[in-house]
Amino acid sequence: MKMTGADILINCLSEQGVDTVFGYPGGAVLDIYDALYRNGKIKHVLTAHEQGAAHAADGYARVTGKVGVCFATSGPGATNLVTGIATAYMDSVPMVAITGNVGLNFLGRDSFQEVDICGITMPITKHNFIVKDVSELADTVRKAFYIANSGRKGPVLVDILKNVQIAECDYQPKMPKQPKTTAVSAEKLNDIAGAIAKSKRPVIMAGGGIIASGASSYLKELAYKCDCPVAYTLMAKGCIPDGDELCLGMLGMHGTVAAAKAIINADTIIALGTRFSDRVALNRDKFAEKKCIIHIDVDNAEIDKNVKSTIHLMADLKETLSTLLPMLEKTERKNWLEEIKAYKKGTARRIGNERAEEIIKKCSAIAPKDSPLVTDVGQHQMWAAQNYAVSSPRLFCSSGGLGTMGYGMGAAIGASLGSGKLSVLVTGDGCLGMNMNEIATAAAYKVPVVILLMNNSVLGMVRQWQKIFYSRRFSQTTLGRNIDYVSLAKSLGGEGILLDENDDVEKTLEKAFETAKKQSLPVLVDCRISPDENVLPMIKPGATYDTQINEMEEN
Repeated sequence: MKMTGADILINCLSEQGVDTVFGYPGGAVLDIYDALYRNGKIKHVLTAHEQGAAHAADGYARVTGKVGVCFATSGPGATNLVTGIATAYMDSVPMVAITGNVGLNFLGRDSFQEVDICGITMPITKHNFIVKDVSELADTVRKAFYIANSGRKGPVLVDILKNVQIAECDYQPKMPKQPKTTAVSAEKLNDIAGAIAKSKRPVIMAGGGIIASGASSYLKELAYKCDCPVAYTLMAKGCIPDGDELCLGMLGMHGTVAAAKAIINADTIIALGTRFSDRVALNRDKFAEKKCIIHIDVDNAEIDKNVKSTIHLMADLKETLSTLLPMLEKTERKNWLEEIKAYKKGTARRIGNERAEEIIKKCSAIAPKDSPLVTDVGQHQMWAAQNYAVSSPRLFCSSGGLGTMGYGMGAAIGASLGSGKLSVLVTGDGCLGMNMNEIATAAAYKVPVVILLMNNSVLGMVRQWQKIFYSRRFSQTTLGRNIDYVSLAKSLGGEGILLDENDDVEKTLEKAFETAKKQSLPVLVDCRISPDENVLPMIKPGATYDTQINEMEEN
């Protein structure tokens, strides 16, 4: 049947199972929005800013495992998506960003709101397309979804010219093409099985690839079959329940004491779906010293890029672990697990205030266990990663690779709508200043979000670095703002509650959750904390795990 390019696009989205789109209309996408209106089947969430739309699509994708979708017009609309696209790219989140552009006759003439968005996003997308012919549109959209959701997942951009949106073409629906996994090398699996069997002190280093591939259950089976403790990266929080006897917690610059000691004393590290980033491997040259490194990842570019492996395999983790597990004998490593128990008793000791951690721990205990946890970036992000218990995969959303301040509010909306549950956002006053407009979006669409605002009136993590590495020269890290956040939340259509130093934490948080659920609204809790609270443990950039800082004066 014949239909316009705009209608073809919307029908292709329906083909791919898209039920929710986040975006902001403008002149170059008016025909797309008209087709969306006439279709009436896909929910559209109008965010306050295009960056919020990209982060919402990201949060939606992380909790559902589906491809997140966002729309923006040409020029500033498209460029406002860039940070959100880069965030998804660094964290391997499947997303399709659809932008409009000027017509073919106006392309390359510096026309109104014309920008080369494909050129701009080339380094931060898996692939991008500019569609100049309506006959190519349907297949291009289908390719975009396939690329975004296959192999190492990530964002794809489709830029559709104005003339393509209004031109007509024959359209034939098609079933979505499903990603395929390649056969796993039997020889390599034998080598991996042999290395694990020989190991006396193995540690599994679980990365975000475990969650992306849906391999969490196989990970836990591997851990228990081999008496092998699991340390996870920030992107893999939830791959094994926090509190599990074999869970060491997060590893890296602000990882747990137990994870650090296990990495130091391990003879074998089984790295699954991780890229050995500088915040995890730290000193890359010394990370693998005297250790057998087994690295399995779907992206060949990550093999031996940062840390040299002893044995490596490029393959899908779910496929690999399901094939590997029957090859492994049940192995008891009682002595090693006794050591691990001792490591878990070690904690960082703060000399001073620990109110932020107390608030997050109590929030973790009160919040529904199926509520997605979202964080912005900074001290509060690390406090949440260390202290908020997550028991299942796809319940944790945070910007790891790019470290995007302003990620949280948009992502919390996407996470709540994707999961159908109330979401929890842990943020700081610095981050909230970059995305507070999306509180209005959550209120308008009745999205229940409990916002824990860690309000210390400073840029906490940057200030902590200034304290440690710059002799306390606090340059431009004191915000100096006099914002009434409770009134702000109310003015944007939500609710606000003050949690002062002397207030009862549990009662205040219980009230926040009750209000968010009953009224289906964002509820901001203004948590007043000291600007001198630090994130510990901490390892200096480029240092080794045996230099972990576990004690620091707060003032």
